[in-house]
Amino acid sequence: MRERSNSGDMGKDNWIYAYYQKVKDNSIVVSRWVSLLLAYLIAGIEKKEFFYDNKKANAAIDWIESHCFHVEGPLAPGNLKLELWQKALIASIFGIVDKNGYRQFREVLLVVARKNGKSLLAAAIERYIWLVDGGFGAKVYNVAPKLDQANIIYNSIWMMTTLDPAYQKLKGDLSERDAHNKKVKDDSELPRLRQSDLFVPATNSTVKKVAFNYKSSDGYNPSAVIADEVAAWAGDAGLKTYEVFKSGMGARPEPLLLSCTTSGYVNDSIYDELVNRATRFLLGDSKEKRLLPFLYMIDDIEKWNDINELRKSNPNLGVSVTVDYLLEEIAVAEGSLSKKSEFIVKYCNLKQNSSLAWLPAQVVQTASGDPLKLEDFRECYCVGGIDLSQTRDLTACNVIIEKNGELNVFSHFFLPAERLEEAEQRDGVPYRIFVQRGFLTLSGENFVDYHDCFDWFRKLVEEYEIYPLQIGYDRYSAQYLIQDLEGYGFHCDDVYQGDNLWGVIQETQGLLEDKKIRIGDNDLLKSHLLNSAVKMSVERGRGKLVKLNPKLRIDGTAALLDAMTVRQKYYAEIGEQLKNEG
Repeated sequence: MRERSNSGDMGKDNWIYAYYQKVKDNSIVVSRWVSLLLAYLIAGIEKKEFFYDNKKANAAIDWIESHCFHVEGPLAPGNLKLELWQKALIASIFGIVDKNGYRQFREVLLVVARKNGKSLLAAAIERYIWLVDGGFGAKVYNVAPKLDQANIIYNSIWMMTTLDPAYQKLKGDLSERDAHNKKVKDDSELPRLRQSDLFVPATNSTVKKVAFNYKSSDGYNPSAVIADEVAAWAGDAGLKTYEVFKSGMGARPEPLLLSCTTSGYVNDSIYDELVNRATRFLLGDSKEKRLLPFLYMIDDIEKWNDINELRKSNPNLGVSVTVDYLLEEIAVAEGSLSKKSEFIVKYCNLKQNSSLAWLPAQVVQTASGDPLKLEDFRECYCVGGIDLSQTRDLTACNVIIEKNGELNVFSHFFLPAERLEEAEQRDGVPYRIFVQRGFLTLSGENFVDYHDCFDWFRKLVEEYEIYPLQIGYDRYSAQYLIQDLEGYGFHCDDVYQGDNLWGVIQETQGLLEDKKIRIGDNDLLKSHLLNSAVKMSVERGRGKLVKLNPKLRIDGTAALLDAMTVRQKYYAEIGEQLKNEG
């Protein structure tokens, strides 16, 4: 167990708290994700879920500002002067510790726009671990798809080392002794540039650069890994390389895997996985404790050319990147769709077709509560939605009933009986419990019998006098069900589940955040809402509903949006009836 300082958690020089206060009073503009992270960190410190050690935080910050340097540009070779956001990040990494005094966070994700000094900052952090914080036998790796990329931070570390007065003095003293034919004293503390690595003999500490080769990465025991530009880590090679290095850290008491990147174009990459994990964590729908994501990206894609919005993705605006520079790039982007797309990716930091978790867990939790009873809504009008399944998937039906200004959602699910055990194992969901609770019906054998879906809507009318005025449905395999529904007298409208529903998605989110939607105790629908993400189209400036990952189910969310779509579309005609005020 390492010694843990108990110096004031929220006292002097707590850079996280200082940053948090600037964000709260709007002195500094950040993304919703950074705001959520800071609130999480402050709450965790106050609740003593983890602890803030001023000494450790300031030791890292002071050493970096004293011993790290600009290696190119007009500020070179001057000392690195950290901005408040950088101090808060470093303080979060090195100053927040667990009950044993070890660093709380093991995985750090820094997503920040181009020209905001991320590589220089990563080099400084890496150098501190190598020379100061990594302990005896520290093994630090720069990992990238190609050696040229891995070289960027690696070379910066060595250049900083040669600029360090402490290195120059030690080297000078050794040279002077040698020149006077004196016995050269121990030079083991002098950092060395070897063919294969950077090396300090006295501590047996190394820095290595590594290109993708996950097979040869087996057996590594890294203290720290810098994963550079992970948005460009394509396919299986990127995923496996990340996992190999992550799993190799298991023997270290406080390892660090720092991924630093600007957004990019590669789909289904480790970047997508990390951002999905990060946004879900920040929204409170995750049990992770060791993840630290700093996501500097704009919140509103429609404001991509707004300088104030761009402050959210460019925390170094006015320092390493100027307003004039961004205005010049905006002028070019406004005249070209391809340039606009590139600008949004690199300076707004929104990935092409990026998926972000949709709803905060607290918002979904607030929508949940006491059971909803159909009996309480007799003689009410409503709208309905249907998301039809393929063979192994769930089918979801719902109605939304407005009463007293609230939208009450009744959702029911259907699953083929012969697929029950398979679905439970595949999805990790105890579906038979939801059967017992009345939220799920086993229907058909290998396929859902759509007559059961029809009967669900029919019973609403015949048993509860609840009248759907419009039913929205997706287009997949809907023909026979829709014929039955329309034959009974229901009005049905097909809904295409694409980015055309962006307005509906935004309206639904707003109503949920305003506590205007209730889902009762339907935990199956609750899980589907939490499984939902929004995939943004950079070119179109719109998002569409997707799964957070392919294994999750969101059928209930899709059915809800189908119902919300017809509610929005036909509200001018049926809105007064839907209020159920008569």
